[in-house]
Amino acid sequence: MTGTAPRPTLEAVAERAGVSRATVSRVVNGGDGVREPLVERVRKAVEELGYVPNQAARSLVTRRHDAIAVIVAEPESRVFADPFFALQLRGISKELTAHDNQLVLLLTEGRDDHARVGRYLAGGHVDGALVFSLHLDDPLPELIQRAGVPTVFGGRPGWSGDGRGVAYVDVDNRGGARDAVRHLVGLGRTRIAHITGALDQTSAVDRLDGYRDVMVDADPRLIVESDFTPGGGERAMRELLTRCPDLDAVFAANDLTAAGALRVLREAGRRVPDDVAVVGFDDMLPVTEQTEPPLTTIRQDIEEMGRLMARLLLRGLERNATDEGIAAAPSSVVLPTTLIRRASA
Repeated sequence: MTGTAPRPTLEAVAERAGVSRATVSRVVNGGDGVREPLVERVRKAVEELGYVPNQAARSLVTRRHDAIAVIVAEPESRVFADPFFALQLRGISKELTAHDNQLVLLLTEGRDDHARVGRYLAGGHVDGALVFSLHLDDPLPELIQRAGVPTVFGGRPGWSGDGRGVAYVDVDNRGGARDAVRHLVGLGRTRIAHITGALDQTSAVDRLDGYRDVMVDADPRLIVESDFTPGGGERAMRELLTRCPDLDAVFAANDLTAAGALRVLREAGRRVPDDVAVVGFDDMLPVTEQTEPPLTTIRQDIEEMGRLMARLLLRGLERNATDEGIAAAPSSVVLPTTLIRRASA
C-alpha cells in the first residue's frame, strides 16, 4: 500500500497565513467579520497547502451539508432509458455544481424504496430535495413532509388541490396540447386522435384537457390511454387503427409515444403526414430527429426545468438563514411551450 501525506489542517493554514485558527475557520466556512486582506491571505494559504475542509466539521458550523436529494418516482429501467430524465438531471446537476452542492440520486420503485427514502431524508443527510415524476397515489409527499425537508417538485402537484403552498416547476402542458391540436386542425385534419400519458400524472391529465379544449365533440374512441413509453405508443396506435381506421391525425402525449405510433403507422402502410399527421410533446432531440419522418412536436425546455427546480430550492435554503424559507414563502414557475414544425405534421 502506497503511503499518503497527512492532510493539511486548519492549524497549518493558520500558520501559513499568519492568522488565528478561528479566522481560518470563519473564512473557510463563509463567515463574516474578516477583513478582506486577511481573507485573501487565508485563501492563498488554502490553495498553496491544498487544504480541503472537513465536511462533517463544516456542517456543525454552517448547519448545511451542501447535498441535495434528487428523487425520481420511477424504476431504474425507465429512468436510464428515457432521455427526459437525463435532460432534467443534467439541468439539476449543472445548477447544483455551480453552487458547490452534491447531487444524491434516489429512485423509488416500490413500498420498500419509499420507506428507505423516508428514513434517509429524516436522517438529516441532505439540505433539501428535488422530486419529480410523481404519481397521484405516491406516498412520497407525505414522507417528505414528515421528514421536514425543504422540497421543490417537478410538475404541478396533484395531491394538494391547486398546488398552493407547494413549490414546483412545470410547463404549460394544457396550453401546449391546445397548440398541438390547433396545428392539426389548421392542416385540415378532422379525425384527430389522442394517445395519452399515464393519467395518474398531472402532466398527462393537463395534456388530455388541452386536447379536449379544442376537440370539444371528439369521438371518445379517438382517445386511448397509454404510459409515456414507445411500447405504450405502439399498443395504443394499433388499438386506434382498429377502433377508428379513418383517423387522419394523432397527438401523442410525448415524443417516445409518438415514436412508437409512427412505427405502427409505417407497418400498417399509412403515410405520414399524407394519410396521418403526427405531433408529439417534449422536443427531445435524441428522439425527434431520428424518427421517420422527423417529428413535429411541442417543445418544453426540460433541462431548464431542472435548473429552475434547483435554483428555487437553493434560494429557499438561503432564505432559511433569515427565517424565510420555502415553507414560509412557497412559489412556483410555469414555463411556456413552443410548437416545433418538422415533417410529420
